[in-house]
Amino acid sequence: MSRIVLTLVLCAGLAIWAFGERRTLIMHAFAATGSGAPPPLLPARDEGASVRWVDDYFTVERIAADTFAIGEPRYAQQNYSYLIIGSDRALLFDAGPGIRDIRTTAGALTDRPIVFLPSHFHYDHVGNEITFDEIAVVDLPHIRDRVTADGRLTLQPMEHLGAAEGMQAPTWQVDHWWAPGTRIELGGRTLELIYTPGHTTDSVSLLDAASGILFSGDYLYPGDLYGFLPNSSMADYLTAAEDLVARLDDDTRFFGAHRVAPPGAPRLMFRDLEALRAGLVDIRDRRVSGTGTWPRAFPINDRLTLLAEPRWLQRW
Repeated sequence: MSRIVLTLVLCAGLAIWAFGERRTLIMHAFAATGSGAPPPLLPARDEGASVRWVDDYFTVERIAADTFAIGEPRYAQQNYSYLIIGSDRALLFDAGPGIRDIRTTAGALTDRPIVFLPSHFHYDHVGNEITFDEIAVVDLPHIRDRVTADGRLTLQPMEHLGAAEGMQAPTWQVDHWWAPGTRIELGGRTLELIYTPGHTTDSVSLLDAASGILFSGDYLYPGDLYGFLPNSSMADYLTAAEDLVARLDDDTRFFGAHRVAPPGAPRLMFRDLEALRAGLVDIRDRRVSGTGTWPRAFPINDRLTLLAEPRWLQRW
């Protein structure tokens, strides 16, 4: 290969890395180094008096009237899903990685029909091989455009990311398409679907205004927030934070999809959202530099750290 050709190849490779495909390449490399199976289960630990162990895997915690946090504290990512019950039907927000079938635990908490809604399409939230009676998906053009003529949606590998743990992206028959802003009626109880991109382009949260709760999925939870994945966007993270700060009350409680340690479900407060918004502005305006190489860690407060790419690679 001539020096000129080699230079062109290297330049093309760097361009792909810098302007869009680097995240995909990194995720492929990550998947290739994975075991191809879920990690070993963590030991069961004391979850406190308000939490009930259902079996040797799932926990249940009542966080409001007819509202339950279903935990998987023995799974490495310590996922939490939420069952919100009305007089006519219930909604299951997230379903974990599907290592165990969450439907049995959810079904024991209500006799209402349950609609499943994922906060986003990552493998640790969609239940994978679990088959749900009813599935709802956020109605966004880049998702709806992929639906087949018979109404089936197949999740894409880089929005699912399950290869590292040997989980295949599922195909769903979607029963409900809910646009951002949709008011979801459960019977005597109303939830609002809020589009909260940043972690991914398909991320949504659920506002239960009557209970003062925002179910925030992977957009906001205690610990490390991920803003460097294939369809993450720092600009979207900030836009969503500004929208939430403007519309929520100071006493809103946030229940996210992961926690760092027991006891119980992961909780945050409005001040944590405000800290996230301020931190994102500081990152955008280069007032903070973070630590590490890739991903770069930007401390937000004593409960949150945002993991992002180096400044010159961030999407603003």
